[in-house]
Amino acid sequence: MTHHIVQRAPHTSSTDVPEVAFRAPTQNNAVDRLPPGPALHPRLISILDRLTTAAPTNIGFPAAVDIDYRPLAPFLRYMINNVGSPAEDTTYPAHAKDLERDVLAWFATLFRAPTGWTGYLTSGGTEGTMNGLLNARAAHPRATVFVSTSGHYSVPKSCALLGLPMVQIPAGPRGHLDYEALRREASRRRGQPAIVAATVGTTMTEAVDDVPQIHAALDAAGIERRWIHADAALAGIPLVLTGRHDFDLAPGAADSLSISGHKWWGTPIPCGVTLTRRPPHRPGRRVDYIGSRDTTITGSRPGLAALMLWHAITRHDLAGHRLRVDRARDVASYARRSLAAVGWECWRNPDALTVMLRPLPEPLRPRWPLPIEQGWSHLICMPGIGREHIDSLIKELGVNG
Repeated sequence: MTHHIVQRAPHTSSTDVPEVAFRAPTQNNAVDRLPPGPALHPRLISILDRLTTAAPTNIGFPAAVDIDYRPLAPFLRYMINNVGSPAEDTTYPAHAKDLERDVLAWFATLFRAPTGWTGYLTSGGTEGTMNGLLNARAAHPRATVFVSTSGHYSVPKSCALLGLPMVQIPAGPRGHLDYEALRREASRRRGQPAIVAATVGTTMTEAVDDVPQIHAALDAAGIERRWIHADAALAGIPLVLTGRHDFDLAPGAADSLSISGHKWWGTPIPCGVTLTRRPPHRPGRRVDYIGSRDTTITGSRPGLAALMLWHAITRHDLAGHRLRVDRARDVASYARRSLAAVGWECWRNPDALTVMLRPLPEPLRPRWPLPIEQGWSHLICMPGIGREHIDSLIKELGVNG
């Protein structure tokens, strides 16, 4: 049987994650050796000005800012296309599939994927979740999808595109799935397969659905045939780096998961990783034109994403990446304390980088664009966001509050 993605031997713990040819950053940045290019068009200059102005106060949406991607500038002159299966090089020579395979192996080991795992680099968390649901549908054609009302907005869209029936399960006040409600809804469909989209870090509160409790609810409902997809777009990496594995691909946890590259790693283009713990039920068709199997949702995929993710994971060893987690959580804890100290109502889920707070006063909202939902706002302390960013917000809040 042909499998659509690269496969590697399993590793027993995240401490065994390969360090992928780690090289310390150098002082002489490659971009500094590039010849000067043509002058930017005024329209592009205006967008660059907007990005530069927004950067110091852009703490409402998850994007790390501590990794410098400018050394990859020489690759921007090439159209790098990782078309088809990552396991097979193609007739098109300008690809980076060798790096994609290394990146996938690094993530698969980190998330304890067993022998036979499959995966590929995606355009982001939405495609990763859609791929997980597509594999779930192939394994359980008559299944119903269950997802929390706090789950990502892409899940209903993916279910509609895939023709999967969906039931939304209420979420608690802090964003977690109501497991008793899941049991009741699944019990009404006893004898049918179930697909559960577990959210490992909800968009608004960074709540983490408990996969063992999901399994327990399905057990209590008498559901034997099941598929758990872990939407771990943001929180998956920091959680697994610091020892939480109950949502990964080890036996008894999840069947598939998706991760974003532009959030925890801050890649300049949206991208992500999708992994499944077993070979797919839908083998890809071989396409002679590209010299590869067509096994991914999008077909052509940016090889630049493989370069960027490889660059990101090799900036540090595992200890260095855990330090990034510790620093980000420290800033989140500092933000919660600082807001409370000035009397601004706020709270934070355990280990979250996200701090919930009441919406800012109207005069501050254009400068500090924090999302607002159901009477709450949030800020997210991604790597590269420091205490100085929080101090600036608190100072302005004191003047305008």
